[in-house]
Amino acid sequence: MRAAIEPVPLALVDSDLPAAATALGEAFARTGFAVVADHGIDAALIARAEAAARAFFALPEAVKAKYIVPGGGGQRGFTPFGVEGAKDAGVADLKEFWHMGRKAPAGSAYEAAMPDNLWPAEVADFRPAISELFAALDHAGLRLLRAIAVHLGLAAGHFDDAVAGGNSILRLLHYPPVPAEAAGRIRAGAHEDINVITLLLGAEEAGLQLLARDGQWLDIAPPPGALVCNIGDMLQRLTGARLPSTTHRVAGPSPERAGFSRYSMPFFLHFRPDYRIETLPGGPRDYAPITAHDYLHERLREIGLL
Repeated sequence: MRAAIEPVPLALVDSDLPAAATALGEAFARTGFAVVADHGIDAALIARAEAAARAFFALPEAVKAKYIVPGGGGQRGFTPFGVEGAKDAGVADLKEFWHMGRKAPAGSAYEAAMPDNLWPAEVADFRPAISELFAALDHAGLRLLRAIAVHLGLAAGHFDDAVAGGNSILRLLHYPPVPAEAAGRIRAGAHEDINVITLLLGAEEAGLQLLARDGQWLDIAPPPGALVCNIGDMLQRLTGARLPSTTHRVAGPSPERAGFSRYSMPFFLHFRPDYRIETLPGGPRDYAPITAHDYLHERLREIGLL
């Protein structure tokens, strides 16, 4: 069964911010997810970035392994198949991925947490395409946060400083083909995202599901080119669960799609590392204050990356 999520044009943030706040806020409050159309990210850029990602994942394993960062918690470069798993899942996800992120300013206390990026020399367009996509998704995320702030009764620019220089990550994901007899196996276990909001490109390929409040798994099926956006745990903590971080997963492919890879590109928008996440008044829950950096590292340990 499909989740009933009507697309909201991101352009509405610029033309009618209160209407955007209502439409997006209601979607997030209901399911933790929204589908965002008319987001302004150039389709040609998305295609270039996906082509670069596909080219990297097609490289020999020994070549990809050159870009593993020992002890880096998967925050930059390549993380191979079978490493990351959902919290308490007991089994690794069926995926490999690449992380590109923002570099901390020189002299920052968080230089170690936000180090230099790696760039695979074997894929000529990788660095320009992925860097440009990171910037475009970062900008789209800021626009979404303006609507979220208004929905929460805050000033439109409330989150601007909180995410300026944030430890955001662009993840390039590859779920390899699975044997036909294992077609029903879950590709990515049930989990919630750690960050503030996630913007996902590539959800047109079936598999992404959210867990509804009645316990049903519902398919998320956006129109081609749309962004799927969901609330992360950091924003849930900040809003006292007024905006929920919804459990989701990537289900296994159908038998007829088992022989095909699945690719997606989620952008995990983060607060700056020293931002103190303290629950706003008015939410149904109250969480203990914690910095974004400490919370991120706590969660990375839980999912096996640290």
